[in-house]
Amino acid sequence: MHDIFDLAESRVRSYCRSFPALFTRAIGHQVFTEDGRCLTDLLTGCGALNYGHNNPTLKRAVLDYLAHDGIVQAMDLHTEAKAAFLRRFRRVILEPRGMPHRVMFTGPTGTNAVEAALKLARKATGRATIVAFTGGFHGMTLGALAATANRDKRRGAGQPLPGVLRLPFDGYGTADMLDFLERAIEDPGSGIDAPACFLVETVQGEGGLRAASADWLLRVQALAERSGALLAIDDIQAGCGRTGSFFSFEPFGLKPDLVCLSKSIGGIGLPMALLLIEPSRDVWEPGEHNGTFRGNNLAFVAAEAALGYWEDRAFQDDLAQKIDILDDRLEAIAARWPEHVAGLRGRGFMRGLVLQGPGTAALVSRQLFARDVIAETCGPDDEVLKLLPPLTIPIDALTQALDTIEDVIAGLASVELAAAR
Repeated sequence: MHDIFDLAESRVRSYCRSFPALFTRAIGHQVFTEDGRCLTDLLTGCGALNYGHNNPTLKRAVLDYLAHDGIVQAMDLHTEAKAAFLRRFRRVILEPRGMPHRVMFTGPTGTNAVEAALKLARKATGRATIVAFTGGFHGMTLGALAATANRDKRRGAGQPLPGVLRLPFDGYGTADMLDFLERAIEDPGSGIDAPACFLVETVQGEGGLRAASADWLLRVQALAERSGALLAIDDIQAGCGRTGSFFSFEPFGLKPDLVCLSKSIGGIGLPMALLLIEPSRDVWEPGEHNGTFRGNNLAFVAAEAALGYWEDRAFQDDLAQKIDILDDRLEAIAARWPEHVAGLRGRGFMRGLVLQGPGTAALVSRQLFARDVIAETCGPDDEVLKLLPPLTIPIDALTQALDTIEDVIAGLASVELAAAR
């Protein structure tokens, strides 16, 4: 299509292979291509654009800041933009939820937040082992990659990735490994030492949208407390309203020691990541963990503006209504086409259809793209069609996208017949 990408860019690129177009601009839930197509985006930067593309309120805040020569890069120096974000984040998000957590600005990506969490947990406890779970995805740098379950991703490291004990995620098989681990930690002859940290997603973004139950998550928290380990919630993809509440763990009464945030915390897609730290766990020495681009003031400005949505009851009510619409439609699709849809996954605006047969989800994704809807796949076998609509998508646009999804799934029978011939 455009030779420059094959000529100049690494083979590592991936999303452009699934969605081969040259994109030129975007607004809200829509993206546009050079040949005039207008597509509905249900990928949204893998959840980095919860408030849509070029959200006008957030964009105006950034443009105004630049127009007045606001500081863009400041490492961890004090700036007005950082102060404004911290004040509003505490007032709007942390204090109403009874969270005394301190905010650590890590490097700008999700994996930076996870690396900081693992490092801090080991420092705070004096222990080495991290407990992670089947299906988990936590990033592509070596520490976060060690905690990531996907075998192909870990192979990319080209070396062993030690320091992680992997347990079954909720619903993975029948073995109750939480009880086993608790007994093993108490038994000095088990050969298993108490861990530094339990690292868990409440909804597994890349692992197939498996959602943990409240009971299981509370058991993980209780085990962490009894063993003297920290509980770290990776809310990088599931946070910032993606599951309906600002934090994905809110409905369950969890009180994590550490919370990893990135993606949509940057408001308008700007790189930003945070580690929220329960104050008694904040044992860093000054400069003990840092990064040049932890002071992205444009992201602070956009993030602060985005918090206005969480002061608006109408926004939250509208989101709840759209989540109900999405749930109802997906349940109806699954009920109408059981020969193609094996089940539903996820929570809130982080949902997926488990499709029957190898390659079916990828086929549906391709056909949706041909019909101007962008939706990716996830899961260990790419068996799940993953839907991440912008939280701000209009109801009519959401309904139209769901109509298209149902049409494509309904057409799978004719595709199978043609293949059989």
